Amino acid sequence: MRTGLLLTLLAVSCASPASHESGESVDLLISGGTVVTMDADFTVYDPGFVAVREDRIVALGPLADVSRYSAVRSLEVADTIVLPGLINGHQHAPMTLFRGLGSDLKLMDWLTRYILPAESKNVDRNFVFWGALLAATEMLESGTTTFADMYYFEEEVARAISTAGMRGILGQTIIGFPAPDYTTPEEALKGAEQFIVDWKDDPLVTPAVAPHSPYTCSREVLDACRELAEKHDVPLIIHLAETRDEVRQVEESTGFRPVTYLNEIGFLVDRLIAAHVIWAREEEIRMLQEHGVGVIHNPESNMKLASGTAPVPLLLEAGVDVGLGTDGAASNNNLDLLQEADTMAKLHKHSTGDPTVIPARVALVTATIGSARALDLEADLGSLEVGKKADLVVLGLGEASAVPVYDPYALVVYSLHGSAVETVIVNGRVVVEDGRILTVDREELWRQVERLRDKVIRSLEE
Repeated sequence: MRTGLLLTLLAVSCASPASHESGESVDLLISGGTVVTMDADFTVYDPGFVAVREDRIVALGPLADVSRYSAVRSLEVADTIVLPGLINGHQHAPMTLFRGLGSDLKLMDWLTRYILPAESKNVDRNFVFWGALLAATEMLESGTTTFADMYYFEEEVARAISTAGMRGILGQTIIGFPAPDYTTPEEALKGAEQFIVDWKDDPLVTPAVAPHSPYTCSREVLDACRELAEKHDVPLIIHLAETRDEVRQVEESTGFRPVTYLNEIGFLVDRLIAAHVIWAREEEIRMLQEHGVGVIHNPESNMKLASGTAPVPLLLEAGVDVGLGTDGAASNNNLDLLQEADTMAKLHKHSTGDPTVIPARVALVTATIGSARALDLEADLGSLEVGKKADLVVLGLGEASAVPVYDPYALVVYSLHGSAVETVIVNGRVVVEDGRILTVDREELWRQVERLRDKVIRSLEE
């Protein structure tokens, strides 16, 4: 059972004269829980409070100091853990509608036998909107407030997450063969530029350019993608060194391994977000670090597709900014980033034979401030600090598996899952309360999902 949050709505006009005069006025006050800040000193306030004005954190600290503030709305959250909003560094949000399709296959078999045919027959604007809205609902209800995405019709992903009230770095995919939205890379590049122009000033959406990979995009296309990202000063997203097959294909066509090839053509730049990076040698890891490339680790997807184990301990040791992602729900099959952090820590302990590798605190770093650094968002997101955006998650401790608490990092990573989420705040706005999203009509969403699932089944039987 959930402990529930005692949510008390307090109007400033109804506050006592003494408290109003003595307390600094804020819009939202979250108090009573264990505040795990994820700042540079790993400060924990137990119990603590966080004060929000508009979309920013204006104060936080021990609960004894909360009386300095009076709030329009107060959330009393005793017996909880308060975290910065989780950041999912790699996603294909609309692929929630392919969840469970063609399981237990190798990556190339899975893509060619199921995913690519299903995409060619089903993916349109309507499909992308509802799939992305489903992903946003799942992510918000499990504590993710920001994600990086690459897919087709990315403007529909933007529309969906704006509806849900979450953040996204959204990359319009460029690929070297006909896609559901554009038939050529040149058309896709034009579409990507229009998407950037249309959404660049949005408070929640950061548009990006997303060439699919070195093996599906020509040198000319990769160059054009980099130039477009530089022209508009937006992120650049790519799949990189994900499988042995990719390494072989890129070596055969270019004479270089994938990371080295991108280095040779000047594609390794500090705006680049590289997903997976499983098959990278030590000299290639140094290249990534030297150019400030952010790397996103996707352990559960990599494990399910048997793509390999990314050299995350070596990446971290080299000073590469490493974030955490779930990949799409078609290859995971859920978007629970707390579960992903648990898997990450245990995977690397197992693969190295060293139980001290990737401790719980490091795993939680990759899901918060680590992902923020990899996505170049650390100035605003990833930790609870004065001046940063008010993106917070409240985890309830009502389950038997949540007590006793000795180490909050170990508790969050090894004991809790997204189901522990009680409240989510994005940009100072409460979007999840009592574990349920407030911004989406779940019944209508479920109806649309079932309708689209039936369409996918029919299409694959034709």
